[in-house]
Amino acid sequence: MRKIAVFPGSFDPITTGHFDLVQRAIPLFDEIVVAIGVNSQKKYLFSLEQRQAWLKQVFEPFPSVRVDTFDGLTAHFCNEIGARYLLRGLRNASDFDYEKTISQLNNIVGQGIETVFLISQPAYSHISSTIVREIIKGGGDASPFLPTGLELKSE
Repeated sequence: MRKIAVFPGSFDPITTGHFDLVQRAIPLFDEIVVAIGVNSQKKYLFSLEQRQAWLKQVFEPFPSVRVDTFDGLTAHFCNEIGARYLLRGLRNASDFDYEKTISQLNNIVGQGIETVFLISQPAYSHISSTIVREIIKGGGDASPFLPTGLELKSE
């Protein structure tokens, strides 16, 4: 059986932290699906199409990584595509407390889906999409927090 992991998120925008996490996880899985969760109640800075295009651009050199989107529960999406693992990054103790609870619920709802946690590298532990969005909205230079080659401007 192939080891498929889903790395879910809004990726609004993708950061160097996200990119590093996926790169480090590539040797662990046969396939990693970077999956953009679609939530109609949430206000995004960038369109779904733009976020997909950036993810495809960033991960194009990695044949075992693909980009997809999903509506609804992450665990249901995992079951639909045959993924038995969720990939999540932990920046700090607050992330751990939140992610632990979510992983336990996903294990139940997803009928045994396991969550694999990778600790953020120290160089990326302060970076979040929320902070990067604020830098962009404020007219600052977000390039140090973005994967090489991406230039983001709010839409």
